[in-house]
Amino acid sequence: MENTEKVVSLPRLNEPAPDFEAKTTKGTLKLSDLKGKWVVLFSHPADFTPVCSTEFLGFAKRADEFAQRNVQLVGLSIDSIYSHLAWIKDLEDLTGITIDFPVIADLDMKVSSLYGMVHPAAADTAAVRTVFVIDDKGILRAMLYYPLTNGRNIDEVLRLVDALQFTDKTGLATPADWRPGESAIVPPPGTIDDIKADEAKKDEYVEFKRWYLRYKKVS
Repeated sequence: MENTEKVVSLPRLNEPAPDFEAKTTKGTLKLSDLKGKWVVLFSHPADFTPVCSTEFLGFAKRADEFAQRNVQLVGLSIDSIYSHLAWIKDLEDLTGITIDFPVIADLDMKVSSLYGMVHPAAADTAAVRTVFVIDDKGILRAMLYYPLTNGRNIDEVLRLVDALQFTDKTGLATPADWRPGESAIVPPPGTIDDIKADEAKKDEYVEFKRWYLRYKKVS
């Protein structure tokens, strides 16, 4: 019997983010036109739904913090532009919080298919909750996937952007739960000679636990 199960295609990290042109609540948007800015592209299952409403308000309340990091927020769902406009207006009337970032109306599912946002076992006609972090050169740097039932942690998205930008600036890696201002991890040496040379200068590190686990502080 022929297997007709649809395979979900995903973009890949450290490759150019798939380009697209789409209709949004702020007019037509082409992803490649945003080069020079970081982009957080995030999808939600549907307008006028409770979990999505809390997420949109969460992103909107932190919009200034994303802007301070040179990040453009871009939302998406498989809804019409008129549904988006009505929902945004209703949320603003309800809470007084302005939702000022563009939201893609992806009724033809072109963008959601391009980014692997539709998972048939979860829903055939709705995007799952995804987050794609794209850097200022247009390279896809991180992907997060959440189920339909559980909202995202906006603070974690900001923390992830901070960590990626910190790594770009310093060449250091960030440990679990890292926050700006904390010590970071030095990439491990690649040869035995490098290990021995490094052990001779342990005092250069904030912590030297093992040759493969060394911390530095960068102001």
